[in-house]
Amino acid sequence: MLSLANILTLSRIFAVPILVFLLWPYYSGGVNLPTPLHYGLAWVLYALMAITDYFDGYIARSQGTVSKLGIFLDPIADKIMVAAVILMLVFTRDIDGVHVIAALIILLREIIVSGLREFLAGLQVSVPVSKLAKWKTTFQLLSLGGVILCGAVVNIIWLYEWLHLATFITLWGAAILTLITGWDYLRVGIKHMD
Repeated sequence: MLSLANILTLSRIFAVPILVFLLWPYYSGGVNLPTPLHYGLAWVLYALMAITDYFDGYIARSQGTVSKLGIFLDPIADKIMVAAVILMLVFTRDIDGVHVIAALIILLREIIVSGLREFLAGLQVSVPVSKLAKWKTTFQLLSLGGVILCGAVVNIIWLYEWLHLATFITLWGAAILTLITGWDYLRVGIKHMD
């Protein structure tokens, strides 16, 4: 049960509170936190978490150590990470205005698809992850990581402006892919509800 792949997945779950702590806004010693350094550290941790998301599945398949625990924990770790980051970035107003709608679309889809997967699992129906859903995950990871990185480079104006624009275009791309892939899951779920 404690294969390398499962340890990587668990490390992602255990890293979430540290990530939240790094992004948590508070006032200390005359300084508003998080500072660009906090955002930088949060981005490094987030990038490591995203990398483990790829490698835990790859290692499990290549070493033949795919386990029921890993199959159970991997999507949970992904959803915890995405939900925590979205909530913190909206809370810190790094994601604000109309962009909150894109973040909300992503968050709601994660909750709805989790419920659908649980429902379909009860019917012993498996819904494989599509290539489009993998692209959706990639766009999500890049956009949320980009928002965190914006906080780290806020003092480098030209880089911040370029990254901010690219990040929010990617966030909306992730939201659109989220709607499309969410509809695909919903269609399968509705078909089995009849």
